[in-house]
Amino acid sequence: MTESPASDHALPTFAELDLLSTEELRERAFDLARERRDLGFFWSITKRLSRADDASELDGAPNSIGPTVEDAVAMWREFTGHEYGEAEPLLRAAFLDYLLNHDKS
Repeated sequence: MTESPASDHALPTFAELDLLSTEELRERAFDLARERRDLGFFWSITKRLSRADDASELDGAPNSIGPTVEDAVAMWREFTGHEYGEAEPLLRAAFLDYLLNHDKS
């Protein structure tokens, strides 16, 4: 009797994933999104990291350049798992959701 491929690798449950740190969830979700070439996932994370008050600071003038270099550096640090700040609960939920709905390995 042979085992099916699906039984070789059990998919993690919400409870198992929820025990992981946010950083571990981020790494797993990013690895999966890279494997799937899922640009939409990365875009959704970027949108979650952007701050609403940053957008309100722009006056809409043609010479408004948007985020500064400091903003880009801060976003990169958040995007790579450092200093999630107030966005951590939303990002954690996004990572969990992505892993539960897209990891079919």
